[in-house]
Amino acid sequence: MIRIFFSVWMLLTSAVLRGQEAADLAKQLANPIASLISMPLQNNTDFGIGSLDGSRNTLNIQPVVPLRLNENINLITRMVLPLIRQDNITAAGETQSGFGDAVVSAFLSPAEMKNGFTWGAGPAFLLPVGHKDLTLDVFGIGPTAVALKQQGGFTYGALINQIWGDDLSQMFLQPFLVHNWPSGAGAGANFEMTRNWTADQTILWFNPFVNAVTSIGKQKVQLGAGPRFNLAAPDGGRADWGVRTIIVFLFPK
Repeated sequence: MIRIFFSVWMLLTSAVLRGQEAADLAKQLANPIASLISMPLQNNTDFGIGSLDGSRNTLNIQPVVPLRLNENINLITRMVLPLIRQDNITAAGETQSGFGDAVVSAFLSPAEMKNGFTWGAGPAFLLPVGHKDLTLDVFGIGPTAVALKQQGGFTYGALINQIWGDDLSQMFLQPFLVHNWPSGAGAGANFEMTRNWTADQTILWFNPFVNAVTSIGKQKVQLGAGPRFNLAAPDGGRADWGVRTIIVFLFPK
């Protein structure tokens, strides 16, 4: 896996755009509440799940649309809509596929950073739009917030939300660290923890990655990849290993 990781790194860094534009786009992409319209498609493939050695593929469709409310405040809207296929998870030989539940967030954020620091806060909604086998079947709502600092090529911070619904209390926490070079290439890692307080269950992933800004024809994109490590999961639900790939379509002003 380490050899694959560095092979992907060499491929991405050889494809980056050159110049200040690439560096600026990479810096904005490291900030989840940047004023940049984008369409990330994040694909997670996980193997060796549970006693049946199951597998799951999750394509997260994650559009980001910023709105300038006035000179001082932006509204950043984000959605995560998962498209899931899983095999040998619920029973031997069984497959479930379809959309999972969507999470929609809206962050009110300062229009400008101060000393490299910014933050955002607002509501998050859990929308039960998923397939009958892949939904919690609960509407949920709660607060979400993010805070980060950019300095010397580094971006570090954390995003959190807490959602309540009928018989549901669930928190998501994502600390992150990214370093971008002037070429637009980058490397970093994050933790993704989902804590279901109602069921007393925790799912924790560690995701290191490499990425780079490039273009496909006239379309500017960011490409990224890395392994995934499932550090904690409910009994019988832990994956042995996984892979994350991502392409982000960029629409700078």
